[in-house]
Amino acid sequence: MRHLRKCGMTDFSSLPLSPALAPGIDALGYTTMTPVQAQSLPPILEGRDVIAQAPTGSGKTAAFGLGLLHRLDPATLRVQALVLCPTRELADQVGKQLRKLATGIPNLKLLVLTGGMPLAPQLASLEVHHPHVVVGTPGRIQELARKRALNLGQVRCFVLDEADRMLDMGFEEPIREIAGRTHKERQSLLFSATFPESIRELARALLNEPVEVTIDGQTEAPSIHQLFFETELSSKQKALAGLLLKYTPESAVVFCNTRKDVDEVANSLRQFGFSALALHGDMEQRDRDEVLLQFSNRSCNVLVASDVAARGLDVEDLAAVVNYELRPISTPTSTASAVPVAPVAAGLR
Repeated sequence: MRHLRKCGMTDFSSLPLSPALAPGIDALGYTTMTPVQAQSLPPILEGRDVIAQAPTGSGKTAAFGLGLLHRLDPATLRVQALVLCPTRELADQVGKQLRKLATGIPNLKLLVLTGGMPLAPQLASLEVHHPHVVVGTPGRIQELARKRALNLGQVRCFVLDEADRMLDMGFEEPIREIAGRTHKERQSLLFSATFPESIRELARALLNEPVEVTIDGQTEAPSIHQLFFETELSSKQKALAGLLLKYTPESAVVFCNTRKDVDEVANSLRQFGFSALALHGDMEQRDRDEVLLQFSNRSCNVLVASDVAARGLDVEDLAAVVNYELRPISTPTSTASAVPVAPVAAGLR
């Protein structure tokens, strides 16, 4: 892999972009590129494969979005670009931003195809519309491809967004199968918040001599006060409620590991008098959308979510984030009895 660390030009006007992308860039108010955009867009526009380490909120959607739209041929009615995302919410978010970027491209057709939604309407959409761009989750894209409802043979730009999360969710086999259905001479772009060995193995299998972009401290971090609490398991829900009562954040997200915990914690907080809603993968999409709407407009001030369901969640001025569970920390083996304890960690702005 070739490493790319610096780029002297950071203005979008310095890029050799298609003129049709100018209206979308202007509509979104983009002028100066973020570091991930400045470092990844030049090789992307050259047609190179890219593997980029960049956190959520760093501007990566615009980076791969401008790259795939730049190469698009609107006159050719076939799937030319495919973006895989780990969750429905993130796929929907990416689809909306790509549509805005493509404002100046006439007759562009983009479909968002995700699991957890009825299959029949998606099949009907594919029969009526021949999309240029598809954004979706791996399981549903794999299913539609196996049914031969979605032809990926002409995909020339293949994007993996939040690749580390997709591997954590067990999507490696669908990703490899989907990649095998795309054009052999495709451009592959992989964006990931972390670079574990599993990501590097996937990159070696799917990417061709990629440019590697690593973003180090690309933005000024907000001031966050971090706290850690230990409590007995039986008192954990009460401790969480006490924490929220003490610090009274205007809005808070509480992350749990399982869907069962999400429901139990949300119910517990409501019993303590909080306006709390649950968000997890077992919910219907319309219910998930309603929960996110209520939280974003402050109709409720506590969102209890699984980390998978909330991946890509974009909330302005979030006052507190609570990790209800932390991964176990190894300790020396002991035969002494101990009271079970459970960690609760919080970050407060």
